[in-house]
Amino acid sequence: MSVRTLRIAMNGVTGRMGHRQHLIRSILAIREQGGVDLGDGTTVWPEPVLVGRREAALHALAREHGLDPGNTSTDLDAVLADDTIDLYFDAQVTSARVDALKKAIAAGKHVYTEKPSATGLGDALELARLARVAGIKHGVVQDKLFLPGLRKLARLVESGFFGRILSVRGEFGYWVFEGDQQQAQRPSWNYRAQDGGGITLDMFPHWEYVLHELFGRVRSVQALTATHVPRRWDEQGEPYTATADDAVYGIFELDGGAVAQLNSSWTVRVNRDELVEFQVDGTEGSAVAGLRGCRVQHRAVTPKPVWDPDVPVTHAFREDWQEVPDNADFDNGFKAQWELFLRHVCADTPYTWDLFAAARGVQLAELGLRSAAEGRRVEVPELTL
Repeated sequence: MSVRTLRIAMNGVTGRMGHRQHLIRSILAIREQGGVDLGDGTTVWPEPVLVGRREAALHALAREHGLDPGNTSTDLDAVLADDTIDLYFDAQVTSARVDALKKAIAAGKHVYTEKPSATGLGDALELARLARVAGIKHGVVQDKLFLPGLRKLARLVESGFFGRILSVRGEFGYWVFEGDQQQAQRPSWNYRAQDGGGITLDMFPHWEYVLHELFGRVRSVQALTATHVPRRWDEQGEPYTATADDAVYGIFELDGGAVAQLNSSWTVRVNRDELVEFQVDGTEGSAVAGLRGCRVQHRAVTPKPVWDPDVPVTHAFREDWQEVPDNADFDNGFKAQWELFLRHVCADTPYTWDLFAAARGVQLAELGLRSAAEGRRVEVPELTL
């Protein structure tokens, strides 16, 4: 058994997602399991190099997780000039991402990035083109596809369970505190459009790949955005005016004729089993999937509700649904995609979630914002490089 060490410059790991999902639950978890087995007698051992703006925070993070504080840096240019660095990962604020990715590509590093890859389609496509010309491996985080609930939903689609799919309805969101009485769960830049904030830019890239991979390409979008809470408080307790949308309500027409309706909001209180739920209705059956669970109801066992507002409802509709069994061990979705990308880098295994896929997500967000601004349905042209 041989070991191949892969040195990964991880930029933005002091932030919420970079720290929890990518460093702790992905890279460190992969190290705890002994690396990634390529199946040919080789194990990939990820060696993180922590990059950020605050040296003290990076050193503290390294010590907390038993890493060498010497493998930290506040100088991205110096890190990218290091020939021992194989891969660059970006989990910074969105507004800083394009320049950093361009530098990494120019340095010949493989790149893996959080979404969105850019705040505009032009930059997103340029990144994809630069990566193709450079001949590097490149990928974008599309974690929802690897969640247990969505994997069960994909299994149902592939098996033909739904018959002809008619509609997809999704609800995502939770109440993000304003920051005055209780600390906000999201960073303040999320609510500043000038810093790449806004829930449309955050969530529409997710919805693009979920819809594209499971149900069909998005052909048109009609969206309504809102800034429901215009005044918030930042990390220093100072009030500021929110300039970005905190809710977006979208309708998407898909290839094949299905219609998706997806609501995304940071100003909604949860009355669901999970923070995100999708209901898929087809001619032969329906399913409701969340992050982990998935319930189904087949045509043959669908009850016959009758609308009568003058009679109390006594039927327990939720009891008519059947839970889809796991039938497999589901790992953390971020970690599962990291393992696939590391195999892609080291063994050239197939990988489709690249910077071009990222550009499709940015395109949908951009067109969603245009639809909201112009008050009309907007066609989504098929992208080419």
